[in-house]
Amino acid sequence: MPAADKSPLSNGYQPVTWNFKLLANDMLAGFGGIGEGMSVQIAPDGRRIIWLAHESAPKNFTAVDVSDPRAPKVVCQTDLPHANMRSNSLETCGNLMAVAYQTQKKNMQPAGFELFDISKPEAPKSISFFDCSGPHSRGVHQLWFCDGEYVHCASGSRDFIPTHPQDDQFYRCVDVRNPAKPVEVGRWWMPGTRQGDNVMPPTRHPIDKGFRAHNTNVYPQRGDRCYLAYIDGGMFVLDISDKANPKKISQWTNSPPYTGFMHTVVPLFERGLMLVTDESTENNCKDWPKLIWVLDAREETNLVSIATCPMPDYRIYAQAGRFGAHNIHENVPLPTAWHSDQIVLGTFFNGGVRAYDISNPYQPKEVGIFMPPAPPGAPTGTIQMNDVFVDERAVVYTVDRHIGGLYILEMDF
Repeated sequence: MPAADKSPLSNGYQPVTWNFKLLANDMLAGFGGIGEGMSVQIAPDGRRIIWLAHESAPKNFTAVDVSDPRAPKVVCQTDLPHANMRSNSLETCGNLMAVAYQTQKKNMQPAGFELFDISKPEAPKSISFFDCSGPHSRGVHQLWFCDGEYVHCASGSRDFIPTHPQDDQFYRCVDVRNPAKPVEVGRWWMPGTRQGDNVMPPTRHPIDKGFRAHNTNVYPQRGDRCYLAYIDGGMFVLDISDKANPKKISQWTNSPPYTGFMHTVVPLFERGLMLVTDESTENNCKDWPKLIWVLDAREETNLVSIATCPMPDYRIYAQAGRFGAHNIHENVPLPTAWHSDQIVLGTFFNGGVRAYDISNPYQPKEVGIFMPPAPPGAPTGTIQMNDVFVDERAVVYTVDRHIGGLYILEMDF
């Protein structure tokens, strides 16, 4: 185990690199706070462009030419309409890009998602905007767009009145086959979270983050399934064979006794496994533990936890900022994404990027760490790694939540 994970608490936080090699770091023209939207496009002229959604205003998204991963170059950076919103999530499919817009408060504009023509990366052109605003809506937090046909998203809407203010986002499926005219075709929410449901509202968690949708992953291996993380509601497998009428197949949760905020669900189809992450949302490990879980998913109606990815002593990381799981590389079904059912890469905020070998799913083993020094001006005094994406060349891209920008890595395992 690397020295940083063995050091006593009195030694404090120590950066470490183990089995990763840093190829480049780009501070993105001084706007290095990136959310959870990362997608690689091969532009019509052959350039490899990674698109990044920003964590907060003033920037909307940034495009970086990473054709040479050792020499990244910003080619486009756009502004949001106002400071009380963020983009946070985006996906590309060919020369189309979908960008999520979430406002800080309800009943603000613009709240929804926007489609762009990115055939000229220096000059993205807006095609349409799908409005999700309303008296009880903050718009779209996350979206999934990989087939060029449907945007699956965690969203509010004008006609959805939650039973609790924090339960304002649910699963929506939007047909974008005509990108100029997006049309909702289906929706699903956790029973009890909408006014008028004939089910009692869910019991609140001690650290109450809301019973609402987060990641909405859909894969071509099972195009009739949505793997839906629902924050304090755990996760759901939905049957979306009839997109107008999604149906629950199963639910899995670890909370209580854990502290909620289920974030991402990634099925590993050929192995009958599923990866599930919880997000750390509290500084100084107040919501510890936040882990990557391995589930036996051979029987989708009876998901069983069989392991978690090992973590170091949390006290080493509890001094500043967040520590714990967040995003993992999601095996996005695009030709520009790396796919593996043996290696898991995840971001852990001040714990950096960590890689695990899950060839034995009952005993995941840590095989790599990239935990760089805090970037100059970091508000927590640490790195806060937010998301990770691996392209089909096995080049790793990871981003800082606050200021550090884009880090490009090579795997040495």
